[in-house]
Formats: sequence, structure tokens, C-alpha cells
Amino acid sequence: MIIEFKKRILSSIILIPLSFFFIIKNTFLFNFFLFFCFCLSIYEWHNMSNKKNYYIFGIIFLCISFYLTYSLRNNPNDISLSFFIFVIIICITTDMGGYIFGKIFKGPKITKISPNKTYSGMIGSYLFAIISSFLLIYNSNLIEGKTYEITIELFFLVIIISTTSQIGDLIVSFFKRLSKIKDTGKLIPGHGGLLDRIDGLLFAMPIAYVILNLIILK
Repeated sequence: MIIEFKKRILSSIILIPLSFFFIIKNTFLFNFFLFFCFCLSIYEWHNMSNKKNYYIFGIIFLCISFYLTYSLRNNPNDISLSFFIFVIIICITTDMGGYIFGKIFKGPKITKISPNKTYSGMIGSYLFAIISSFLLIYNSNLIEGKTYEITIELFFLVIIISTTSQIGDLIVSFFKRLSKIKDTGKLIPGHGGLLDRIDGLLFAMPIAYVILNLIILK
């Protein structure tokens, strides 16, 4: 347990800054990084669900999710990159909060689909997501010299993104259970495969795309 936890922490310390480097640095690097993640996700999905009746639906969903992620990051509007990073941070802290609170407080399970998902972990996910979003807004005000207000709309946005991320985690866990596997791969020590790491993002990004284009930029 302790060894796995150390692997998880070390992997996160390496992968999170590296991912943000590709996201922020320039469009070409991000597109290359995204295409690599797409190919690897397809490969992992193929290995876990090949010859299953839901195989093609997973392929279609991955294509749509990655395309909308690409579109969200490369939207020419000035707010798109900031919003894209905001969504990623919410998903990361949602996962962190769920993992930390779940390990510390344990408690009743949410569903049999994923035995490690507890109500305490769900509370931790929301708390970490809300706190991180408020800290992000506060630091943006200091660094950029602009005024971003913490509003009820922001609160509900965080809740929606965090909830979608958690649902994505459960859905991928459901398909792993159907495929009788624990992880989608062994690429990332302490985490499993790439799909294990980005399951929440895969579901949150399409929702974020809709929110940005139909509500924020309307």
C-alpha cells in the first residue's frame, strides 16, 4: 500500500508538470502530445474491450472526446486556454481529493462498480475542486492584475466539472469490471494505464466544450 502510494505521488510529480508544459508551451507540442495520448487510449481500449459488443461505442466516444479537447485548447478566443487549464486543474484536484479522503476516512462505498469509491472520497473530491478553483482565481488576480470574481456561477461550474469527472471515473471502472481487469494498462506506476489517469478528463472535456461555446462565449 505504502509503496503504491509512493509510486503514485512520484508519477504525479513528474507527469503533471510535464503535461502542463505541453499544454502551455505551444500549439504544435500540445497537438503532438494529444495525438500520442489519443493513440495510446485507443490501444488500451482495444486491449480491454476487443470483441466486446460495446467496443465500437468506446472508440467513437474517444474520437469525439479527443476532438473536442483539441477544439477547446485551440479555440482562438483569448479565454479558451485559461478555461482549458481551469478544467484540467478541477479534474486533477477532484481525483486527488477523492483519493486522499477515501484513504484517510474510508466509510461506506458509493457503488459496487468501483469498491474504492466512498462517500468520504466524493466529499473530498468536491472540497479539493472548490478550494483549488478559488485559489486559482485569487492567484490570477494577483499575477495578472485583473479582477476575477468568485460567484455562484463559478461554484456551480466547478460542481458540474467535478461531478462529470467523477462520473467518468465510475464509467471507466464499470467497463474495466466488465472486462475483468483492475487497470487499463501498466504505463504509469501507481496509476495503471493512461485511461486510468485521464478517465475523468475524457468526460469533463466535452461538457466543458459545451459550456464554453454555448454559455460563456454566447
